[in-house]
Amino acid sequence: MGVTIYDIAEQSGVSIATVSRVFNDNPRVSEVTRATVLEVAARLGYQPHVSARSLARRQTETVSAIVPMLTNYFYAEVLKGLQDRMNQTTFDLLVYSAPTLDEIEGQVEKALHRGRSAGVLLFSAPVEGELEKRLEASDLPVVLVDCYHANFDSISTDNRRGGEIAADYFLSRGAKAPAVLMANPHSVPASDRLDGFRSRMTAAGHPLPDSHIQVSSTDYHDGFNEEAGFQGMMALLESGCQTDAVFATSDVQAIGALEALRRSGVSVPDEMQVVGFDDLPIARYVGLTTLRQSMHEMGSRAFELLLDRMTKPAGAVTHTVFAPTLIKRQTTLEEVSE
Repeated sequence: MGVTIYDIAEQSGVSIATVSRVFNDNPRVSEVTRATVLEVAARLGYQPHVSARSLARRQTETVSAIVPMLTNYFYAEVLKGLQDRMNQTTFDLLVYSAPTLDEIEGQVEKALHRGRSAGVLLFSAPVEGELEKRLEASDLPVVLVDCYHANFDSISTDNRRGGEIAADYFLSRGAKAPAVLMANPHSVPASDRLDGFRSRMTAAGHPLPDSHIQVSSTDYHDGFNEEAGFQGMMALLESGCQTDAVFATSDVQAIGALEALRRSGVSVPDEMQVVGFDDLPIARYVGLTTLRQSMHEMGSRAFELLLDRMTKPAGAVTHTVFAPTLIKRQTTLEEVSE
């Protein structure tokens, strides 16, 4: 049996992925490591097969994205921005979908598997514990999307600020006892939105009681879905909670809440004001007031960050944070902004 890159990796003291990068002239390899690998390859008489080298090069031109709740509208918009930017390059996109946050780690392990991709984009996952250790141990470039960790490049929206804006807006509109339709509390974006909303209400002298926080079911899309919004709104109404405004931590929850209000005969916005978060395309058609995220731009910029990390592996970690914008429509009492 001839010499393989496994033999070279073992004698060089590096990973197989690093050996592959050396043979494909990847700039992420240090000159010392490159010289070591090439010396070992020459000593062992290794000759890379042309077709195998071509296959390896194609493999390293694949970017992996680990996305929870793939059919969620928010991720569809971000992935569109990612794909549009990638279409300007030779890279291909490989998407790993995790139905819930609990299944993220298994998909990350697949994406980090040696030789499968040149870089990894991780969406909306709390980077802690074993997941944090696994990412830090990997020699692949990683960019976080819609989440944050000090040691990794990231791109996100200021979700806490979005919650503050929603609270300020309700207060300016005279809402006396707003409530929150909350998705999975373990979701970083959702928890940040709630924290911002609650802190602003408390600072204004209107602390948010627990009875005014309705946590959605976490079984499907971690509560980011229309049914969760519908059931959550119905639960608020049936509880006798005296609320006149609802902040939903996503547009899809808000849309479900609007249906619950319609069926219950509650007038929007006269009796109940509703604000969502995302500004999905459908929000305009249902007249939903919401906090707009730059979803398409997030996807595009995430790929650019990954490219930067591929070419400058030792560069400083960067964090890009977009500011959410309040878009006023018919589900609140004020004149619409668009």
